[in-house]
Amino acid sequence: MSERIKQHAWVVSADMGYGHDRAAHALEELAYGEFITSNNYKGIPASDKKLWRETRELYEALSRLKPIPILGHLLFEAMDRFQEIPKFYPRRDLSKPSLQLRTAYRFLKRGLLKHLTETLQEKRRLPAICTFPLSAIALEYHGYPEDIYTLVTDTDMARAWVPKDPKRSKINYLAPTGRVVERLKLYGVRTEKIFHTGFPIPKRIIGGTDSPILKPDLHQRICNLDPNGVFTKRYWRTLQAELGAKVCAVKRKPRPVTITFAVGGAGAQRAIGIKVAKALAKKIKTKELRLTLVAGTHKNVQNYFLKGLKDAGLKSEIGKGVSVYYEPERHKYFNGFDQVLRKTDILWTKPSELSFYTGAGIPIIMAPPVGSQEEFNKLWLQNIGGGIPMHEPETANEWLIDWINSGALARMAWSGYIEAPTHGAYRIDHIIAGEEFKDLEVLPLVV
Repeated sequence: MSERIKQHAWVVSADMGYGHDRAAHALEELAYGEFITSNNYKGIPASDKKLWRETRELYEALSRLKPIPILGHLLFEAMDRFQEIPKFYPRRDLSKPSLQLRTAYRFLKRGLLKHLTETLQEKRRLPAICTFPLSAIALEYHGYPEDIYTLVTDTDMARAWVPKDPKRSKINYLAPTGRVVERLKLYGVRTEKIFHTGFPIPKRIIGGTDSPILKPDLHQRICNLDPNGVFTKRYWRTLQAELGAKVCAVKRKPRPVTITFAVGGAGAQRAIGIKVAKALAKKIKTKELRLTLVAGTHKNVQNYFLKGLKDAGLKSEIGKGVSVYYEPERHKYFNGFDQVLRKTDILWTKPSELSFYTGAGIPIIMAPPVGSQEEFNKLWLQNIGGGIPMHEPETANEWLIDWINSGALARMAWSGYIEAPTHGAYRIDHIIAGEEFKDLEVLPLVV
């Protein structure tokens, strides 16, 4: 048996959109080597790869179909009901396995992920952190002997995240919110197996447990988002105590207000990004605003954005007042996206796992949710004051400017930073090392 290495673990993700990989990316320092993509790793059996590919392609196809009237909506609703999160209230026993979970076990009986389980065990016996539920359940099912952790990637969760017999399961859970903590109990998970950590935001955005990178970035963001001093004049003592910075000078902006519009892994909602560009074109040209369209790893989305910007009369601004971020290699994409976010004042995206990034002090304008889990993310963002649903993108040149001039978005940046977890990656480090949390804020059990 190979000896275990303190503070290292197998970090196991899945290429199903960006959410599971994004969570794994934030744990790169903890990972033994690069994180493992359970549906696309070196040596994966052809049968496993085929099954995973078909599942992912179905979800992405249905995500893109949703905006299509009647048929697209009906198909997506059918799939969403299959993985629906049940109502939380009234509190009751929800430990009965769902149809989605029972279906997953049929694939495990046929050997899905057995090869990965054996591969990890033979290479090095380390704790395993899985950001996709089926991966963790499969490791336990196929007899992985070391500690197994499931990192939940939304603010609430379906029954399929938990195995058939949760009372006897060895799987530990890293919960991003108080609601997930309480939901796990309803699903039958033992209390000692639940750790309230918060979602892991990449350390290069935070800088450490005292947030030496995040705090100056947040100070500049708040100054940008409050040009009339509406928010900062009222709360300058609080801001100074927390950020160690003087109140912003009214009308002083170190850079144009920077908006980042990010599509999901399926590339859906790309049309919203171009509508935003058209609405804000004049203010982009006058250097009042800057816009970044994030195409992710999709070349076709990059091409769509570039054509749309030219059609919007912004060809001369490409690479200046407006840019398109595209990176085909997933690991490089996440690293580059971290740097984009550091210079972002407003993040415009659907309420996916990116909802948690409000914990870095970034206000989020929410595009329409896609799927049951994103409806819960939307509710969570609104409850903590870190995000707000978008109005019509065609009139963003009016309502978005009002939100900036009134200090509303500066207030959201502050609320997200104060109310949402910021140091999830550091808490997870402590858990894997078997240590108590040190120098970290206590997370409120908000449900």
